[in-house]
Amino acid sequence: MPILEKVSREVAAEAPSGEEEPGLPKLPVPPLQQTLATYLRCMKHLVPEGQFRRTQASVQQFGAPGGLGETLQQKLLERQEKTVNWVAEYWLKDMYLGNRLALPVNSSPVLVFARQPFQDSSDQLRFAAGLISGALSYKALLDSHSLPADCATGQLSGQALCMAQYQNLFSTYRLPGHTQDTLVAQKSSVMPEPEHIIVACCSQFFVLDVVINFRRLSEGDLLAQLRKILKMASDESERLPPIGLLTSDGRSAWAAARTALLRDSTNRDSLDMIERCLCLVCLDAPSGGELGDAHRALQLLHGGGCGRNGANRWYDKSLQLVVGRDGTCGMVCEHSPFDGIVIVQCAEYLLKHTMKCTRKLARADSVSELPAPRRLRWKCSPEIQGHLASSAEKLQRIVKNLDLVVYKFGDYGKAFIKKQQCSPDAFIQVALQLAFYRLHHRPVPTYESASIRRFREGRVENIRSATPEALTFARAMTEAATPAPEKARLLRDAVHAQTEYTIRAITGMGIDNHLLALRELARDLCTELPSVFTDETYLASNRFTLSTSQVPTTMDMLCCYGPVVPDGYGACYNPQPEAIIFCISSFHSCKETSSSELAEALGTSLADMRALCSQPQLAEHKPLAMEEKAMGPSQGHQP
Repeated sequence: MPILEKVSREVAAEAPSGEEEPGLPKLPVPPLQQTLATYLRCMKHLVPEGQFRRTQASVQQFGAPGGLGETLQQKLLERQEKTVNWVAEYWLKDMYLGNRLALPVNSSPVLVFARQPFQDSSDQLRFAAGLISGALSYKALLDSHSLPADCATGQLSGQALCMAQYQNLFSTYRLPGHTQDTLVAQKSSVMPEPEHIIVACCSQFFVLDVVINFRRLSEGDLLAQLRKILKMASDESERLPPIGLLTSDGRSAWAAARTALLRDSTNRDSLDMIERCLCLVCLDAPSGGELGDAHRALQLLHGGGCGRNGANRWYDKSLQLVVGRDGTCGMVCEHSPFDGIVIVQCAEYLLKHTMKCTRKLARADSVSELPAPRRLRWKCSPEIQGHLASSAEKLQRIVKNLDLVVYKFGDYGKAFIKKQQCSPDAFIQVALQLAFYRLHHRPVPTYESASIRRFREGRVENIRSATPEALTFARAMTEAATPAPEKARLLRDAVHAQTEYTIRAITGMGIDNHLLALRELARDLCTELPSVFTDETYLASNRFTLSTSQVPTTMDMLCCYGPVVPDGYGACYNPQPEAIIFCISSFHSCKETSSSELAEALGTSLADMRALCSQPQLAEHKPLAMEEKAMGPSQGHQP
């Protein structure tokens, strides 16, 4: 999830959400030689010397005057003129739609709300009714273009941010494909606007109309309908196969299963209702076990497998609101249509709305006679039964493999870091580099996503946090002979390098989007890709052992996701004024990684870095660029 811009919503939108935003600039195309030089600098200390020399020769050949690089750069400049955003299509395919891995853990981030103190199923349903009501109110703001535009503050203050992603919250669906998925947007003027949600309960799916006779259902009406659904789902004689399991499978396997489902008209109708709904609400059964932060996060990430709530999902839908009987609640997000800021802003709106609703619902019930919600039906051939068995087995492997730790570092938070005149995000990124180095004794390519919403249809760029300066600092911290004042100076240099790269990334001068676009243009224009895009270094540069993001919130919630490579870590963090909350993930199948050990190393590294802040060399140095100048408290992976 991306680092999100610091957002001000105090000014009503000049460019309302979802409308054309011609006032925003287009994403710039960085100079070719600048990108190639930065690429070499980013990778030199991450690969063997001989390998780097070969890469250096490939880069020099690619960037030579009159060479292929200049031809592709010119093609890219022409593409910039003709398109709203020159990288958007390439990026969406590369980051999401072309990825064949299963969505749970590998792609879909989750927000984990504070545990809700439900006493009975009525409390659970009241909370769910409040969330649905909040979602409908939020959608009404979007439809009427009444949501104020986000504006950046700080160093680039007052600059409007692109709002296009907000329109995707309730209108998109990720359709599985055999080789590539399709992001479907419900923007047809022919089809009527969807007026229903899907409620998942006991791995069954129900259509809940939220507008009946041109009237939006009240919270009391919604509560009454949810009660009917809970009663219908409890009837075991009516139980149908858990078709939602299929959506947890790898994308090509799910595409094959969906093709089999489509052969029957009953299945086609059910799929159509799910694919066109506004969102899903998942009424989960108790998950069992301790209900700490990590356990609840795992329930949101994979549902605990087919024996728990793993089939009570439909992962292709952009937004799933999970309300568990045991108080485990949150959001599961299909990440391709929108980035972290949209998820966080929507979640906080829904929670505030729900807090008001549940107080009213304790006193009011529906007075309307409403038609009962409808159970979706499925016809399962032996082929589909085979797909279900395979999907269930693979989901169980995902469940058993994920190693997740929620770690709260309580010695200090962003308030202390700001007093050191450092960027909190840059400071934490350097701590992550130090912690990884202490565990594994090497640096690795690191991904930290940064929002580029300053530009039209901007999504994210990568901050390559494994800088040479971070490596120099990490080495010094593991060598007893290095004096403390020298370590303090190296810490300052590493934070400064991280801050500078961040500012370049959010202003459109990062290297990853640029190299991606040049590669895709080469794929179209050349009989074979140039060596700069096929050698070991380029492949290594896109294999992110550390996948990180900052997701600050103003309410009590966590964001987490899985690693993006089998031997990697996912590290999502939420800097609070007096603490820093980390959600760290890895896979048990890799014997070299351990989420708890990385959390422990992080705690040690942050404590050591605090001690260095008392060194006069750090205190006397001129202030570094502050985090607020580039990013801020509403900041948020995919992937």
